Amino acid sequence: MTRLRIFIADDHAIVREGLRSLLATEPDLELVGEANDGVQAVDKVRALKPDVILLDLMMPRMDGVEAITEIKKDWQDARIIILTSFSDDEKVFSAIRSGALGYLLKESSPDELLKAIYSVSRGEGFLSPGIASKVMREINQPPKLPPTKDPLTERENEILQLVAQGLTNDQIAEKLVVSERTVRTHVSNILAKLQLANRTQAALYALKEGLASL
Repeated sequence: MTRLRIFIADDHAIVREGLRSLLATEPDLELVGEANDGVQAVDKVRALKPDVILLDLMMPRMDGVEAITEIKKDWQDARIIILTSFSDDEKVFSAIRSGALGYLLKESSPDELLKAIYSVSRGEGFLSPGIASKVMREINQPPKLPPTKDPLTERENEILQLVAQGLTNDQIAEKLVVSERTVRTHVSNILAKLQLANRTQAALYALKEGLASL
């Protein structure tokens, strides 16, 4: 079985060493590169195209949010997990809005980090329990997003609701009796119309706008 290729970006050598040791315990994971600042991370990720990127939020020369933005410019499918010591709301949602699929505090357990890696490798969003309350508070705030100029179709609204429930494209296709490719096209159209980066943002949008409930 092909191993998942992992990239680490963190300016603390001791953190990189700890992550390196953890990855070495998993036969399904392979460390393919490291960086100690944001600029180096962007350059190496562009060259290596790893399956999952573990990215520190606070780094020299370019922080995590800026690095995500640069990586996503020419590689929209990059799957990124933010690892950070910070948990304030602004940083959480800046990272999510930039396109990170996962957000974990560095105090998270090794099992939690591994679970995040495997989830994000499948294109699924992952927030550690310590971050979940932050998301809940944001969801429960009055909507701030302006209405889209190009309204979603009835089918797109239906699919957006299912995305917010955590269903995968395959599960949505089975439920609606359509092809997975059709669902994938609808999801891409939804993200484009709403100017969102990924499924995590789409789910948050649906919850905040009252299109879906928890």
